[in-house]
Amino acid sequence: MAQYPIRETDDEARALARQLIAAARHGALAVRDPESGHPVVSRVAVATDPEGRPVSLVSDLSHHTQALKADPACSLLLGEPGPRGDPLTHPRITLIATARFLRHGAPGHADLAAHYLTQQPKAQLYIGFADFSFLRFEVSRALLNGGFGKAYMLQPADLAPGG
Repeated sequence: MAQYPIRETDDEARALARQLIAAARHGALAVRDPESGHPVVSRVAVATDPEGRPVSLVSDLSHHTQALKADPACSLLLGEPGPRGDPLTHPRITLIATARFLRHGAPGHADLAAHYLTQQPKAQLYIGFADFSFLRFEVSRALLNGGFGKAYMLQPADLAPGG
């Protein structure tokens, strides 16, 4: 059990978590470097699939893609500081996940690509390249910081629409 103060998850926390995921257009992706085992963080474009789950589009040429092929465990930090005040008082969520690749040309790829482009239209320039795949983040749990003194631990069901 966590040694830091965690509030009981309520509907307000669930709604905030879903809103942070839905609004995200980029995030910080943490992976484990295959050579050293140390964490490495990259900024990635983020969107949601039709079910509201986070996805990203990545190139085989990127370090984080190679790292995820070696070890699919990852974390994705979403949420932006507001225009004023201390950035640490603004809500953010860390998704603890396993990355699953959906390769270019695989069943479901074209439908996801069309949906992705509604949120990330600039990806039209490269979404069709054969070295690009979608990452689906299978979330095992999430850590929500809703602002000062508002920490929650959420389960996948908490993040589902209507969850």
